[in-house]
Amino acid sequence: MRPGREFLTFAAVGIVGLGVDVGVLYLAAPVLGWYLGRAVSFLAAASTTWALNRRYTFAARSSNTSMAREYLGYLATMLGGAVINYAMYAATLHWVDARWAPALGVALGSCAGLAVNFLSARHLVFKARRGG
Repeated sequence: MRPGREFLTFAAVGIVGLGVDVGVLYLAAPVLGWYLGRAVSFLAAASTTWALNRRYTFAARSSNTSMAREYLGYLATMLGGAVINYAMYAATLHWVDARWAPALGVALGSCAGLAVNFLSARHLVFKARRGG
């Protein structure tokens, strides 16, 4: 798959991840709060996007490692984007006083971390071509 198409597929998978992120956040926040709940929702979203990106975005690539190692590598590389994402989320909660502020923060954070996450996934996790 060409890089432009990979990016668009990665972004589409990211939209699914955004839905998981927001859904888990709103389920977890009453128990864990908006900040710890966000950490849990990130893990759920990253797990979802790893599985979908592995299957669709980077199907023609392989990390040449076990699935468990690939998954942990994916989570580790997503931390770069997660720092940007979480900073945007926290800033939104700080500056926007509305019921929907957490969802807006997740969306803005996802957009802010998109390029870092794509490049990390493409060049660090799913870098090797299958069969060669």
